[in-house]
Parts: sequence; structure tokens; C-alpha cells
Amino acid sequence: MIQRLPEDTQTLHSEMLALLLAREGERDWSHLSGSFATKQINGAEYVYFQYSDPGGTRRQFSVGRRSDAIDEIIATYERGRTEQSGDLEQIARLSGLLRATGITMVPHAPARVLRGLADAGLFQTGGVLVGSYAFQALGNLLGVAWPGAAWRTQDVDIAAQVLVAVPALEADLPRALDALQMGFVPVPQLDAEHPSTSFRVRGKSLRVDLITPGGERDIAPVFIPRFRAAAAPIKYLSLVMREAQPAAIVDGTTACLVVVPSPARFALHKLLVSQTRSVIQQTKSGKDLHQSALLLETLGEDRPDDLEAAAQSFADSGPAVTRKVVRGLQVAVKRWPAAEPGAGIVRAVLSA
Repeated sequence: MIQRLPEDTQTLHSEMLALLLAREGERDWSHLSGSFATKQINGAEYVYFQYSDPGGTRRQFSVGRRSDAIDEIIATYERGRTEQSGDLEQIARLSGLLRATGITMVPHAPARVLRGLADAGLFQTGGVLVGSYAFQALGNLLGVAWPGAAWRTQDVDIAAQVLVAVPALEADLPRALDALQMGFVPVPQLDAEHPSTSFRVRGKSLRVDLITPGGERDIAPVFIPRFRAAAAPIKYLSLVMREAQPAAIVDGTTACLVVVPSPARFALHKLLVSQTRSVIQQTKSGKDLHQSALLLETLGEDRPDDLEAAAQSFADSGPAVTRKVVRGLQVAVKRWPAAEPGAGIVRAVLSA
């Protein structure tokens, strides 16, 4: 049974998401934390800007010869930094208020990782957060509080689409994780010739897995140049990555903007995945079905059209996908009867 968040909490969350989206839309070099320096070259004074990128590399670029125009550039940057400070204070204030209202928070360690990846441009370059933390973020977007057993995890799964139009921007995933100084190390593959697609913190259960859409026979990791890392190919992943949308990750002290799947696609993909897992992954299969059931219950009441559209897209993917989703529906509804209205919408489309 779903539990609705109080209206005041939903309003605060909407305000937070709007602020994060506005900051992202206004992103310019004033978002860089750095400083100006001058150099004397051939008797003239030149201005440089120096900063550290999200990967921790110290960078410097020339602004130009000192002039009134350059002084105005410096003044504009300082004004932007002042405005940024105000935004950050507002984000911290809203985070504290959301924590006080009891909204579901992402634990500090994974939230810190997600902020680092967001700052490194991972989500700007096509990355999509999937897995249980995406499910948690979707609950806040939909205005519901999920039971903890349905989403708690220490994994941060990042789905990276290989062929997608993205801005001319790169995100160095290994360097971004290293810059957090949390002790992330690559997890070796069973095949020593294959590059790692996972990173974990020594002595902790926290890990980051990079995955990408793959076919039936795809086994070898796929190197993704713009992320400077390899990803594990996963069948059917493309179905959940379409129509991805922004979401807020809140940890009680601050927040960051990520990209997550649409709720309806997430629900149907969980049904599909639950029917592809092996026996040794039965626990994960149960969590897949539980998350899907909760989303079906919510969307059946609030956004039935979204379920219809997603179901049609999955049906268009072929009979194999349809059969697996239908089997998942049968099990989910049997365990969680409240999901039936949403499940009925999906079933009607798939059987048409």
C-alpha cells in the first residue's frame, strides 16, 4: 500500500527540483570555483583564470590582456559567484526542511558519489541513474514514500547509452570517483582481459556499476570514450533509458540533479528484468517485482496514460518482451493485489 507524502512536503520537493533545474540551465563558468591571477608578459599584464575540474586536475586558461573589458569580466564572475552562494544556501535550507518533513533521503555516502558524478557532467553526457536509488527518487517525484525494504541498497548503477546525441562534453568517471577520496578501486573481472565496469570502496559495500544496452550475445564490456570507462552490456536496458527525466537526489544537507527513467518505463522494465534473473538472483527478482507493484499502484491512480504509452512501447519490442512482462505482472499482482488497477491497464495494451 502506497503512502502519500504530505502536500507541504511535495511543494518543498517541487521547489527544490525547480531550483536545481534553474541552476543547471544557467550553468556557466561562474559555477567553477577558482580564482583570477595575473602575469607580466613583455611588460604587459595578462589575466588568467585557474580552477580544479571535477576530476581534480588543476587547470588554467588565459582571459586576455588586462583592460576595462577584462575587469568587467572579473566583476561579472564575482557577481555570479555571489548569486551561486545564495542558491547553495537555498538548496541547503530546502534540504533541511525536507529532512524535517520525513522525506526519504539518500544516505550520505552514495549521495556524495552522485554529486561528484553530476559535477563531472556524467548526466549531461547521457548517463541515466537506474536501480534502487532511481526508484527512491521517483517516489519523491510522484509524491509517495516507499517502504524502506523496497529500495534500500548500497549500489549506484549508472546506465550509459553508447549511441546517443549529447553535448560536446566529456565525463571522466574513474577520475571523478578518485577525486572524492573515498577509496574507490576498480573491481577486477573474472576474465583478466576485460576492463572493469565496477568500482567499489575498500572495506565497504558501496559500489558504482557502469552498464550499457546490449544484445543477447553481448558479454564483453563496452568501452565508452566519453566516460573514459567500460560498461557491462545489459539486454533490454534501452527500454528503460528512453524518455529519461531529471530528478533531485536529496541527502538532508544538500541536493544534486540527476537523470532517471520515466516511472512507467521503470515499472515495466522491472517486471521484464524479474523474469530474466537466475535462481541465485531470486532476492533481486523479488525486489524488482515489489518496486514495480508500488509504481503500478501509484501510476494506475495518478498517471494511467503513462502506463498505456509505456506498455505500447514494450509491446512494440516483440512477443518475447511481452511474454516476460505479462508473467511478471501475474506474480506482482498475486503478491501485491493493490497493483491490479495499474496492472490491468498494462495487460489490456499487451493483449491487444
